[in-house]
Amino acid sequence: MFVGHYGISLAGKAVKRTVPLWVLFIAVQWIDVLWAIFVLMGIEKVRIVPGITATNPLDLYYMPYTHSLVATVVWSILGFVFYKLFFRRDTQRGAIIVGVAVFSHWVLDFIVHRPDLPLYDNAMKVGLGLWNYPLVAFALEVVILFAGIYFYLRNATPFRGVGVYGMIVFGLVLVAIQGLVFFGAPPTSDKAAALTALISYLVFAAVAAWLDKKRQYSK
Repeated sequence: MFVGHYGISLAGKAVKRTVPLWVLFIAVQWIDVLWAIFVLMGIEKVRIVPGITATNPLDLYYMPYTHSLVATVVWSILGFVFYKLFFRRDTQRGAIIVGVAVFSHWVLDFIVHRPDLPLYDNAMKVGLGLWNYPLVAFALEVVILFAGIYFYLRNATPFRGVGVYGMIVFGLVLVAIQGLVFFGAPPTSDKAAALTALISYLVFAAVAAWLDKKRQYSK
């Protein structure tokens, strides 16, 4: 899953508005941020195999340190701890939401990935394979993303301005990018895929932070 993850971050912000939106945008993609870094470093491995699924050409054959269930639990706990350390003015509830946001990545990936998500190390791989059903997978991404946007915006007041309409436009841009990922040309190399993903996650988090500053909240 790609842009659907951001629906979770937006919903998390609606639940606990003191958590910075950029933190949640990074949290829901933290597993993939680490994956991109580890691929660039040669620690984890991926091959470009067009047709391996109907929508995603990545053969994610070795990613035990980021996408195994055990590793995800560890990164989720660390997300909770780091938020507690660096955002001490927020409540423990905020740290819990960040930890849940990190873990949500594996749950959503489990739905769409083919069986390439290890439960531990590089063994016992699972995945429901929704990527092999392009229209269903694409629709799921859109529904989760815009459900999050709805929850995020429903207490905006007044319901106008850059922070509100900008987020809707941002959502549409994300959907367009998702379409390119699903139906466009495959990446030229494993390193190109990792670098593009890493830059995208950072840019999206920056845009979300800017839009959130422009939004006004109801009392």
